[in-house]
Amino acid sequence: MDATKVVTLKSIEATPSNFKDYGQVIEPCPNFQEYGPQDAQLDLTQGTPRFYIMHLENSPLEFSCITHHASVTQCLGTVGGHVWYLGVAKSSMIDSNETKDNTGKKIVQSSCGHSYVPPDIEDVQVFKVTGSKFLMFNRGTWHAGPLFKGDTMDFYNLELSSTNVSFSLSLILANWPVSCILVHLQCSLLNLGIILFCRRV
Repeated sequence: MDATKVVTLKSIEATPSNFKDYGQVIEPCPNFQEYGPQDAQLDLTQGTPRFYIMHLENSPLEFSCITHHASVTQCLGTVGGHVWYLGVAKSSMIDSNETKDNTGKKIVQSSCGHSYVPPDIEDVQVFKVTGSKFLMFNRGTWHAGPLFKGDTMDFYNLELSSTNVSFSLSLILANWPVSCILVHLQCSLLNLGIILFCRRV
């Protein structure tokens, strides 16, 4: 019989300080403010930048796979400053020909050519994004989403024209030691509770 493990996660509001391991939170700044570290530190050098409005439908508070982009940063924000959520894990790309990292975890080579260590479920953090701000993901940051409660939402998206062709890698969570589904547990004006159901496979 399959064993079932239940882990409860709670989303936290994304801020520049708590999101720094995954990328940046970019907030409004005064007009004519000079470029500095508070601005998105982009890497779009590996192809043609693509900036577009991404229309999403039926993206509820759950996911069954997680993705990273190995050679490009990515920026996401809502048109209208609506509330949305994102699951992330730190970049785990490896510049090595080893088969295991220094913790003994298996190193995998992707079909895109780069190497990485598959993230553990314990590495996933859920962030809530509200208001006029956008997120920039570092190269290699694992992300699942955007997720939201309504039927549809529009996002502006800055990546490369080839991001989802040449530089993207998705892991189906069933390939992890446990398969996972994030499910909405409770919602208030202050926080969102998320429950993570994990079934050993």
